[in-house]
Amino acid sequence: MSLSGWLRGLGASRPEITDAAWHALMARSRLFAKLDAAGRERLRGLAARFLARKTFTAAAGHALTDEQRLAIAALACLPILNLGFDWLGGWREVIVYPGEFRVKREHHDEHTGVVTEGEDALIGEAWERGPVILSWADVATDMKQPFDGFNVVAHEIAHKLDMLDGAMNGVPRLPPGIARRDWIETLQASYDALVRAVDRGRETFIDPYAAESADEYFACVSELHFSDPAGLARAEPAVAALLARFYGPRGAAAPNG
Repeated sequence: MSLSGWLRGLGASRPEITDAAWHALMARSRLFAKLDAAGRERLRGLAARFLARKTFTAAAGHALTDEQRLAIAALACLPILNLGFDWLGGWREVIVYPGEFRVKREHHDEHTGVVTEGEDALIGEAWERGPVILSWADVATDMKQPFDGFNVVAHEIAHKLDMLDGAMNGVPRLPPGIARRDWIETLQASYDALVRAVDRGRETFIDPYAAESADEYFACVSELHFSDPAGLARAEPAVAALLARFYGPRGAAAPNG
């Protein structure tokens, strides 16, 4: 079935996804199992708007299907389920690779002034006012194993939310009811503790990659909010509580959560 067959009324104020396509997606991953009926319908409407307003580009010979587009749209809208579609504003494209992809990097050593070039292998990336880039193999794994602590789409959408206010610093635009000072103090304390633990070679629940920067910390704990909220609550209860206020408690929960 073509994408145009999946969507009805794209010119209308409330475009819809067909029942067959939506029910197939909901049955495909336990990630959506804890959403109540109202939450699923809200996600369905957001996903339809995502498909109508974002463009998808296949890269490196990837065979991008309508089912994959719908899955990515729903995963991308899960973090803004309780925030609203305008929180995904400022960008238009999703680029999908079949697996991990390589990007060229320049590293500037601030101590020596030496610039070195190299390549990084990535599974996701978000550019400011540019595309979200994803590895479909990793998105598919996250769908099959939704509670293993990883969710590449949630990670990259967290970066997009972080960029909304013009600064990628781990402090996104905040909804009413969350004070900027509370956000900064809570996440900064946890981030600093993680950096100290990583520097000392200690094993950490949160991915050591989160110690790279405050923005990566926010993206990594956002992954955990959707993929292992119970583990995050045990490791960093204050951060978990704050993210539940930001994303909403119904964003995703573990099967026994």
